[in-house]
Amino acid sequence: MVALIAVVALALLFDFTNGFHDAANSVSTVVATRVLPAKWAVWFSASFNFAAVFIVGTAVANTVAKTVHADVTGIGVVFAALFAAIAWNYATWWFGMPSSSSHALIGGLVGAGLAAGGTDAISWSSVQKTAIAIIVSPLVAFAIAFLAMYLVALLRNVFHLPDNAKPFKWLQLVSAGAVSFGHGANDAQKTMGVIAALLVGTGHLAAGADGNIAVPTWVEFSAYGAIALGTVWGGWKIIETMGLRITTLHVSSGVAANVGAVAAIFGATALGAPISTTHAAASSIAGAGVASGVGINLKVVGEMVLSWMVTLPATIAMAFVTLKLTALPGAFSWIATGVIVVVAATLIVIAMSRAMSAEDVEAEIPVQAELEVPVAVHPHLEGHGPAA
Repeated sequence: MVALIAVVALALLFDFTNGFHDAANSVSTVVATRVLPAKWAVWFSASFNFAAVFIVGTAVANTVAKTVHADVTGIGVVFAALFAAIAWNYATWWFGMPSSSSHALIGGLVGAGLAAGGTDAISWSSVQKTAIAIIVSPLVAFAIAFLAMYLVALLRNVFHLPDNAKPFKWLQLVSAGAVSFGHGANDAQKTMGVIAALLVGTGHLAAGADGNIAVPTWVEFSAYGAIALGTVWGGWKIIETMGLRITTLHVSSGVAANVGAVAAIFGATALGAPISTTHAAASSIAGAGVASGVGINLKVVGEMVLSWMVTLPATIAMAFVTLKLTALPGAFSWIATGVIVVVAATLIVIAMSRAMSAEDVEAEIPVQAELEVPVAVHPHLEGHGPAA
């Protein structure tokens, strides 16, 4: 029972890392455009993260829970999966790379499942759903944000609005709230799915005849609470990358970026697919930047896409090795596991003590983000919006 409680606590730690790692998905746009002060923005986002618990179901949680077959899912498998996902989240956060917490978790589950029971231990249909979302969600989010930027330019032209007009600020707040709600709705469920799978695998919970799991209420509230707390802590290094390094965001392009992210996230959640909210948000920001004519930082985008491509194989490998270490004979398993946990915990504490702050990010925001500077429009938009 002690081991079970410890691994459930580890799952909630992963959820916490998901919160601060992916806080940039909604916070970065409102921070970069100074629509909200940085410290207020994370509380704003966290409140919407948590609000999803009262509205959204558990379809995504069940997709994640089925990644590894119940007869293989045990404390060791879930520990290895979570350890890999947490390690990857902290590593990418330290370098400011907006990679996917969701895919880190899925990769961890696959790696641990393979180590425990081979290919037959994995529900490849669940993995396939995730793999499809990896490809489709960034494309959908980019395209919708690109088109939304055209609509924004049309509105500015028709109503003669400056870039930072109050309607755009309100729209950015509403859309950022929606992104935060979607982040909580989709990502908190992943932790719920892991805990539910663990409870089924250890005999503390039973799956229904259709294979679905009735997730306990305490699991739901714990998962949503942990992700909201992580968001409040703030992963400022990734917020810096998303808000300031991919492109130059203005209030109106921030609206377009959020619209793209909302469409992709809510669509995937409705389908029960564990989408990467990070992929959706980052692609939306890039889409708005391209459509507005400001352009994107190809070096940063290239590094970001590379991290997306590496996430699954890296976490599969880490989880595979971790589980093999826990299966060493006798005391060797405890020694090996203890060493990697102590080393990882030490590095995490050092990293968090040196973390970038909200004030550091705000100091980097260009002064022109506060001014009424019209966003340059894409050549195809010329004549449909104010001149740059």
